[in-house]
Amino acid sequence: MNLSVNWVDGMLMVGKSHSGHSITMDGPIEIGGENLGVRPMEMLLLGVAGCTMIDVITTLKKMRQNLSHCETRISAERANEHPKVFTDIHIQFIVKGKDLDSKKVDKAITLSAEKYCSASIMLGKTSKITHDFEVLE
Repeated sequence: MNLSVNWVDGMLMVGKSHSGHSITMDGPIEIGGENLGVRPMEMLLLGVAGCTMIDVITTLKKMRQNLSHCETRISAERANEHPKVFTDIHIQFIVKGKDLDSKKVDKAITLSAEKYCSASIMLGKTSKITHDFEVLE
């Protein structure tokens, strides 16, 4: 996988993915940014959220669950000293659908966390990652 990030000005950067998509990143005003894009560490968490969501949706579809909505909410804590790695990450899943089986939702999340989500498994080497979920009709 090959990616690139080009510096524009101040702390503004444009990243280009291997698949050809671009994303704007910027730093906070206090370090010279202009708040024109997502922070790089936020991108890391967004990647985890997207990666695990793909796993959960795919697994629930294979389990023949009638899923109509899936959302992940992540809260994270970072170390106070450099390197300011993530120390605690909590992922909450909100899923909606008709007649969803909570046991299957739990299994899909567990499979993602323990087997399929490369991003969360990698971050789990330095962070404590926890999950919970809510099923809505």
